[in-house]
Amino acid sequence: MSETNIVSPLRQRMIEDMTARKLAAHTQRSHLHSCKRFAAWLKRSPDTATPDEVRQFQLHLIESGTSICNRNRIMTGVRFLFRVTLRRHDLATEVWHIKEPERLPPVLSPEEVKRVLTMATSLKARAMLTLAYGCGLRSSEVVRLRAGDIDSEQKIIRIVQSKGRKDRHVMLPREVLDLLRQWWKVRPSAYDAGVAPEHRWLFPGRSDHRPLTTRQFGRLFKEAAKAAGLRKTVSLHSLRHSFATHLLERGRDIRVIAALLGHDRLETTARYSRVAIGMIAKIESPLDTLSTPRRRPTRRDREEPPAP
Repeated sequence: MSETNIVSPLRQRMIEDMTARKLAAHTQRSHLHSCKRFAAWLKRSPDTATPDEVRQFQLHLIESGTSICNRNRIMTGVRFLFRVTLRRHDLATEVWHIKEPERLPPVLSPEEVKRVLTMATSLKARAMLTLAYGCGLRSSEVVRLRAGDIDSEQKIIRIVQSKGRKDRHVMLPREVLDLLRQWWKVRPSAYDAGVAPEHRWLFPGRSDHRPLTTRQFGRLFKEAAKAAGLRKTVSLHSLRHSFATHLLERGRDIRVIAALLGHDRLETTARYSRVAIGMIAKIESPLDTLSTPRRRPTRRDREEPPAP
């Protein structure tokens, strides 16, 4: 794990262990970076660490102001090294995770979403942002869409091997289909040679046979959000949060919403009920009943016998 041009045997073995377990490329990079950070603090190879040093490193991360999210991410990579590659369970047991504070996901109102989509800086940006909100897609799912994933006859979009290596279907709104057809006519085709039509990226990137990156997509959202005059702190993922919340407010079954989002656990989807402002605002408070005068029973009410 040291800073050398030659891949150390330990690093190579860890890469092989992660590849064998089919960890995603970004997960592998994160784990390697975490172990490099631990080695830099330790000033020697991680396989020589002691349980007390693992404990001290975690205290160092906390004291240095590392966020809970980043601290947990770093220690997840270090624990993989200890538990899987080194088989040092005595070290792995010294790794603890801190519970992250539960925060409500940032959600846009329907009017704010409409402003963002209207202020998109280009046809490409509008098509991508409309996909993200209209179908509840993650940014990585939007940029990885291929022409063959769009089924206009059945009015569905196939999401292939997304988070958790799962496939799923989402609806294909008419407006989204119209935007995609407009975009396809002007879409750059410089890298289409030799690629079957159904395998071509809907949103090709600047390099050969690669799609647009999520970072570039995020910039398109920021530009549209700024032009729309949004003052709240939101991200591209807020469109997905808004999709789920707005469906919930309209009375859609939470199990259907979970399937559209690709959630395995209903508890994950249920958190949107805490930000469904439309639903919350319609709930009648018991305070309202206090201000409503109670009707006194009349003589007729007292004389009428109870129903059999």
